[in-house]
Amino acid sequence: CLAMETHFMNLSTNSTCADVASRGSLELGSEACNQGQVIFTRFSTWQSCSVSFCGLPLRQVVGPRHFHFTTTVDRGIVLIVYLCCLSLLQSVVDDWIEAYKTDRDMALLDLINFFIQCSGCKGVVSGEMFRNMQNSEIIRRMTEEFDEDSGDYPLTMAGPLWKKFKGSFCEFIAVLVRQCQYSIIYDEYLMDTVISLLTGLSDSQVRAFRHTSTLAAMKLMTALVNVALNLSINMDNTQRQYETERNKMVAKRANDRLELLLQKRKELQENQDEIENMMNAIFKGVFVHRYRDAIAEIRAITIEEIGMWMKLYSDAFLNDSYLKYVGWTMHDKQGEVRLKCLTALQGLYYNRELNTRLELFTSRFKDRIVSMTLDKEYDVAVQAIKLLTLVLHSTDEVLSPEDCESVYHLVYSAHRPVAIAAGEFLFKKLFSTREPEEEGAPKRRGRQSPNANLIKTTVFFFLESELHEHAAYLVDSLWESGADLLKDWECMTSLLLDDPVPGEEALTDRQETALIEIMLCTVRQAAECHPPVGRGTGKRVMTAKEKKTQLDDRTRMTELFAVTLPPLLAKYSIDTEKVTNLLQLPQFFDLDIYTTGRLEKHLEALLRQIREIVEKHTDTEVLEACSKTYHALCNEEFTIFNRVDIARSQLLDEMVDKFNRLLEDFLQEGEEPDDDDAYQVLSTLKRITAFHNAHDLSQWDLFSSNFKLLNTGIENGDMPEQIVVHALQCTHYVVLWYLAKVSEGSHRKEELMSLRKQMRMFCLMCQRYLTNVNTTVKEQAFTILCDVLLVFSHQMVSGGREQLEPLVYSPDDSLQTELLSFILHHVFIDQDDDNGSTDGQQDDEAAKIEALHKRRNLLAAYCKLIIYNVVEMNTGADIFKQYMRYYNDYGDIIKETMSKTRQIDKIQCAKTLILSLQQLFHEMLSELGTGFDRSSSAFCGIKELARRFSLTFGLDQVKTRDAIAMLHKDGIEFAFKEPSPQGEGNPPLHLAFLDILSEFSSKLMRQDKRTVHMYLERFMTFQMALQRDDCWLPLISYRNSLQAGGDDDTMSVVSGYSSRGSSVRSKKTKAATPTATVAAAKRKLPEGSSRTRVWNMQTPVMMPSPHLTSTMMRGPGDMREEAKRGRDDSYMGVYALPSDSQQHPHPHTLPQTPQLHQTPIDYNRRGTGLMEEDEEPIVEDVMMSSEGRMEDLNEGMDFDTMDIDLVRPLTFYYKYGICKKKETSSRCQLRLFTAHLTCVNICMNIRFNN
Repeated sequence: CLAMETHFMNLSTNSTCADVASRGSLELGSEACNQGQVIFTRFSTWQSCSVSFCGLPLRQVVGPRHFHFTTTVDRGIVLIVYLCCLSLLQSVVDDWIEAYKTDRDMALLDLINFFIQCSGCKGVVSGEMFRNMQNSEIIRRMTEEFDEDSGDYPLTMAGPLWKKFKGSFCEFIAVLVRQCQYSIIYDEYLMDTVISLLTGLSDSQVRAFRHTSTLAAMKLMTALVNVALNLSINMDNTQRQYETERNKMVAKRANDRLELLLQKRKELQENQDEIENMMNAIFKGVFVHRYRDAIAEIRAITIEEIGMWMKLYSDAFLNDSYLKYVGWTMHDKQGEVRLKCLTALQGLYYNRELNTRLELFTSRFKDRIVSMTLDKEYDVAVQAIKLLTLVLHSTDEVLSPEDCESVYHLVYSAHRPVAIAAGEFLFKKLFSTREPEEEGAPKRRGRQSPNANLIKTTVFFFLESELHEHAAYLVDSLWESGADLLKDWECMTSLLLDDPVPGEEALTDRQETALIEIMLCTVRQAAECHPPVGRGTGKRVMTAKEKKTQLDDRTRMTELFAVTLPPLLAKYSIDTEKVTNLLQLPQFFDLDIYTTGRLEKHLEALLRQIREIVEKHTDTEVLEACSKTYHALCNEEFTIFNRVDIARSQLLDEMVDKFNRLLEDFLQEGEEPDDDDAYQVLSTLKRITAFHNAHDLSQWDLFSSNFKLLNTGIENGDMPEQIVVHALQCTHYVVLWYLAKVSEGSHRKEELMSLRKQMRMFCLMCQRYLTNVNTTVKEQAFTILCDVLLVFSHQMVSGGREQLEPLVYSPDDSLQTELLSFILHHVFIDQDDDNGSTDGQQDDEAAKIEALHKRRNLLAAYCKLIIYNVVEMNTGADIFKQYMRYYNDYGDIIKETMSKTRQIDKIQCAKTLILSLQQLFHEMLSELGTGFDRSSSAFCGIKELARRFSLTFGLDQVKTRDAIAMLHKDGIEFAFKEPSPQGEGNPPLHLAFLDILSEFSSKLMRQDKRTVHMYLERFMTFQMALQRDDCWLPLISYRNSLQAGGDDDTMSVVSGYSSRGSSVRSKKTKAATPTATVAAAKRKLPEGSSRTRVWNMQTPVMMPSPHLTSTMMRGPGDMREEAKRGRDDSYMGVYALPSDSQQHPHPHTLPQTPQLHQTPIDYNRRGTGLMEEDEEPIVEDVMMSSEGRMEDLNEGMDFDTMDIDLVRPLTFYYKYGICKKKETSSRCQLRLFTAHLTCVNICMNIRFNN
């Protein structure tokens, strides 16, 4: 207390809230803060002090019976937050109650002003107003006091103080009712006045009043519910005491006590009736109207509180008369409100005692709850699933099998919270019920354990879901609710290895495969402790407990599977799918266990089984799994390394020797190799290739043998396809391992030269195989060649690796041509033309998807060569010109390639884009001839492609200035390059290309437009400038695009403002007259594309004057009133919702087509559009500051696609004195035009000066 007093003494007489927050509110100790009454007593002598705290004079805060709320909004708000933080709120309420008992009108006036100020209103209700005016008149007067410059109010403002305000505000109301519940709450004056005021405010058109008063009324109702609940409990206790006393014998009965109990019960009943009347008044006066308010936050408040009432006082509120409001609101269009409905219902269904009262509601709204599990808002879907889980927990018969199945499939959802909630539902439905005999039976292990049937159920569910590649997602969904079940690996291995007991049905082969896959996923989840790909938001830091659990799980799984894995591999050694999954288990082992647990003999058994599997199988997946297992076991950090390394070396020695022997016989001259020899070579080569992927086999010199094999295939042309494919892959691994060896440490020059020779020989071999007749071979050669060119590009010497300079390899022109030709003939094809990769299965949808995926990989491999400058950037023109035609298949790849190339070299990228358009133009001329129609689909397609290219340059004209200028230069030269075949006087052959080039004019800066126009005039003759025929329209259009805004950018700025304003206002205004809506013809594009810029097709000397129109549709008084009050037209009153025709009385306004990447400018906006429906459109051009506003202009203004349209309500100009009301329309319009130019000139001067 002394510290607090000293702190206040040190404050100046002008201290404010910011001063206190910055200088010392944190200096107060929590011990002193908890002594609220002591503080008030010590400060009682400060009644005349002028020192202020948080804007409040201390004499108004701390003196007993001198508690008054101030007239400033911030003071009352900061005060209530501060008092809650210091635990002084109850003391303040007690002082207010004392003040109320002394002068109830003055105290009530303080409370009324408190509610008014907490709504953000500057107005103050005076004593005279309180005595002589009705609530409606007071509210009307307060409405006029709102700040018209801002629509913000405390409940919607950002910042830590305002976040605390809502909780403090609600706590104040709860404490006020709690402290009054035994006294003045029943005086028929306090509550009547407060409820009447809040009801009136909640019906206001001012959102701040409506929101704040609704929150206050709902919290008041909740406090009254608590009072009613206490009264009900007291009545029951009194009644029980009365019955007990009355049942006594007459001699022992105390009549005085009976009379006292009767009197007390009567008094409690009267209080109960009074409280119920208050609650009915609030419910009917506020809730019934506000639960369907236009503002989602208000609707959410009502639903949240009614859930509290039903939970707290179920006897009075938990019935269908109140539940229906929650059921109806579950159809709300806002996810926030739907979420409140579900959380309110969860509190009810959690209590099993209330389930009988929810039966009718459940049957009526069950289908809606089930459908909400697929809600577009993930938070709503999660809570809907949790609610169904509670319903399932309370009664199992309510949900039908169809209802449950709709939740089951959500365990495979990509959104992890939804999947986790669905997993909990599935676990409770399928796994929580146990047989009665299992409950009391002793704990058994293995196949006889209680988890055996549950694991089988998991397998059955996984198979019935028919999503066999998503076991990891199922395991992740069940992990939080059923981790103990999923980590019962002993039971799983027992089900796989042990014979079934008599009477038990054995697992089928399909079920065993599913069980092994699930077992692998559980091991991975336990060892890695993160969700599968696509579900996690990034790796999080594990807690100490999670780390310990992970370590324990790895130890336990290693001890178990080190023993059981060899027999499992022996049992399923010939089954490809089962073996592939089982071989991945050692990757998650703690390999130290083999030594510390003395399990070396089991390691030997594992290595024998892996060797046998390698010898038995030729499937690539199995062989790669064996290779990875050897790689995981061959870790030099563990003592088992030597043993595993010896076994691996013996296996590889035998495979390489066998391959060399077979290859020598296979390539024997003069002998025709039979199919058996080819199969032996292929199977051995597959094994070597699979192992070479993860292990360095350089010591066996596989390059020579593989190169000989590939060279023979080129010479003879009859080499089996798969042998060539795997030989190419194996040779690729040889080169990469050699490069890794050279890059790591010291190396000799001979090694570099040897690697250089091998790499170039291999590249030449791959280039020769690009012309192979087999598509699979060509695709493999292309992919490997792209990888090698990328690895050995000029970038390999970066990072201090200059010693690798001799290895750099750049493809020559012929190789670049072949690579590009391959892409054009094997990627940019129709789906039905892809006959080589799908083996005649074009009708199979899965085969088509696989073929498309393969083509996308081929295109991505080539695009990487463009991005990293391995091939010339201009080769990308043949790729870029396919952007529109193959947008659905490759649009993302091509767009990313354009973006990356622009980052490397903006000018060269622009030249490549214009080159692609020129190529398409040449192709069109060769197809349609010189007399083509510019409205043809081919020409329009090129224009649309140019428009798409223009969009990729973004809004920053400074960054792309040089590139855009170069693009125009090349385009102009191309347009005038070829003279007309008809002779002099006719337009050049490529003149129509200027119409395509005009799509990029909007990206030019003002001064650059002049420069480009001057460059254009170099190619023009005097006669060309005078031509007006249709064949010269491209030149006219292009010149106009360069001159539009060329002299002064103010026209673009004005049109930008007007177009943005008019596009929004048109939603509310009546249909415009024909003269007011005349505009240039707009080009229609396919659905989904944006409207492009409007080109004036006349010459500069013939430019029309802009149409000056007025869109004033409402009276100035109405607009001023709405702007002053900040109210919203979306306000929903107490009556029924109007129909669509009532809400939109002018449905025939012209449709507004969205413009091309045109971002609206944000001026003091708090919503998503330019302005709210209830606000008068105001543009603050003249008042814009040189820093803040022009930054908004730079970010939001788009200088293309702007039509000249000076449309502005005349009330705006009357308001700022630009026009006089008595002026004629034409004179006013001229003044408006001049005023716009003046405003925009000021803004643009500020912009360019800065």
